[in-house]
Amino acid sequence: MSQITITLLHHTPLEVCSHAIRTCWSSFDKSDCGGEKDRELINRVGNIYKHSSTLEHLSYTFFIQGISRACLQELARHRIASYSVKSSRYTLAELKRADISTLEQASKFIKLTDNDKVNQASHKALQNLKELLLDSSTTNDVAKYAMPECYLTELTWTINARSLQNFLTLRTSKHALWEIQELAHAIYEALPNEHKYLFEKCVEGGE
Repeated sequence: MSQITITLLHHTPLEVCSHAIRTCWSSFDKSDCGGEKDRELINRVGNIYKHSSTLEHLSYTFFIQGISRACLQELARHRIASYSVKSSRYTLAELKRADISTLEQASKFIKLTDNDKVNQASHKALQNLKELLLDSSTTNDVAKYAMPECYLTELTWTINARSLQNFLTLRTSKHALWEIQELAHAIYEALPNEHKYLFEKCVEGGE
C-alpha cells in the first residue's frame, strides 16, 4: 500500500506559548525560557485548567504526501487549519503521460488497500480517467469529475495546538476512517519531542 509521508516544516517554540500565558499575569520574571517551568505552565493552564485558547499560540506546519482524496475530504472537516493542496490540473497532466497498465504502476496515482477487489476497481477507474484525458474533446477541468476517491494527493497543512488536540482525539480513534487513523498517528510522531507531552492524552491508547 502507498505510504503516508509527513514532514514537519515549521513549529512555534514553546516559549512563545508560555510568554502568552505569562502576559496575563505579568509573570515574565518566572520564565525559564521554555524550560521545565514553562512546559509545566503550558500544560497546567492549557490542558489541566482548560484555558485551551492559550494553546492557539502554538502552530505546526506539515507537508503531507501519499493520502487519498477521500482522506483529504475527511481532513478538510477540521476547519480551523490552513490547507494548500496540489492542483488536480498538474496531477492529471502527470497521469496523461504515465504508463498505468499494471497495478504497481498505477500505485503511483492511487491509494491501495488490503482488499484486492477494491484495488482492481480503483485501477479500472484510473484507466477510465486516463482514457478521458486522452480524448481531445475532454478538458482536464471536466475530466477531474471522474477522479476516483483513491486518487493520491499532497498538501501543506498548518494547524494550531488546540485544533491539533481535537484532530488527534477524533482521528486516532478506532472508529475513524482507517487512512486518517494512519495519518493522525504519523502526525503525532512527526511532532517535536519536546511538544508531544501536550498531545499524549489525545492519542487513543496514550496515557
